[in-house]
Amino acid sequence: MSETTKTFRIGGAMEVNRLGFGAMRITGKGVWGEPKDPAEAKRVLQRAVELGVNFIDTADSYGPAVSERLIGEALSPYAKGVIVATKAGLTRQGPDLWRPVARPEYLQQQVEMSLRLLQTDVIDLWQLHRIDPKVPVEESLGIIARLQQQGKIRHVGLSEVKVPEIEQARKVIEIVSVQNLYNVGDRQHEDVLDYCEANNIAFIPWFPVAAGKLAQPGGKLDEVSKRHGATVAQLSVAWLLHRSPVMLPIPGTSSVAHLEENMQAAGIQLSTVEMAEIEQAAK
Repeated sequence: MSETTKTFRIGGAMEVNRLGFGAMRITGKGVWGEPKDPAEAKRVLQRAVELGVNFIDTADSYGPAVSERLIGEALSPYAKGVIVATKAGLTRQGPDLWRPVARPEYLQQQVEMSLRLLQTDVIDLWQLHRIDPKVPVEESLGIIARLQQQGKIRHVGLSEVKVPEIEQARKVIEIVSVQNLYNVGDRQHEDVLDYCEANNIAFIPWFPVAAGKLAQPGGKLDEVSKRHGATVAQLSVAWLLHRSPVMLPIPGTSSVAHLEENMQAAGIQLSTVEMAEIEQAAK
């Protein structure tokens, strides 16, 4: 990875280091309730910033309200250049249960709650967590456009969307990021990544570490990672960084040791031959 691709400007303005941190796992089991060790969760956030992470991604539904609150407590007032992204549009009915709600009045309420929990005056990047099948996206994003005009939101993104949905949303508001499921073994959103690249939209892959057959001991990822003295997880993240200059991987963890390990992925240089080997194995 050349020096020039270590950072990306979200919305052409907010420059971030491309390897960020996803704050979903600093909550309880099933992304529900308080973490087992709240002090360690805060240490992870503080250590991430020390290690050069300046892009942190969370959501109101992580906990719910737990991840945002811990970020506010651990990091506010924010160091210069630290960008916190959050999301709304998924409600919680219990551990591992998620239901989309994107009615305008609900989203407005959640933006106000996020500002309070994150202890900030403006949300750097606010993302619609899911398009609500019962609410036209124009209505959901209409209120967000108003909050943006009021100075409460800087930039706007989407999550788990297809290309036509991004195009529809862009008629209402400028879209600077898309957060979809993506990793070396799960490439269902390849067309979305291509679209983002063509339009200079940040692509934030959630579930960035490959699982299943591809990641098994003795597999191609295992073999290439051993060459680099790295883990399969580190190699999965390094592959994402090499895959596209608009890619912003956000591996998450609740432990400082695991965080430090993840961050080393930014230093792994993969050759064109190795990228091709990994591609071949993924197919």
